Amino acid sequence: MEHLASDPVGIYALTTRSILVTVEPEFLEDQSDPDQHRYVWAYHVHIENQGLETVQLKSRYWHITDEMGQVQEVSGAGVIGEQPRLSPGESFAYTSGTPLATPSGIMKGHYVMESQTGDVFEATIPAFSLDCPYHNRLLH
Repeated sequence: MEHLASDPVGIYALTTRSILVTVEPEFLEDQSDPDQHRYVWAYHVHIENQGLETVQLKSRYWHITDEMGQVQEVSGAGVIGEQPRLSPGESFAYTSGTPLATPSGIMKGHYVMESQTGDVFEATIPAFSLDCPYHNRLLH
């Protein structure tokens, strides 16, 4: 079962099988160059195990779409070089980033998690909007 929440300041949250994934995107003006069609965002991720068993994040998958419909897919082992193991009540946070050629886009994805009993499942990352604050906002 999944539960999706979003609040007005741009924090997106989704719970899948007791794994709460929260994302807060941030436009990085100092790394962006609109004249060169380069827009950069950081995204701050918090993963919390609200379940009763230990899980380990094994891999990630991202689906990134810019406002022109161009898609990038990113996958790989762990996140930022780590495969965190989360006991019940524990959390892990990290920050990463992505550039786009357009001032708006959307990201979504999932983490592949493995329980201590060997059960493998996907914890969905909530879809979140990337919008340059200096351009007209598009609805995604």
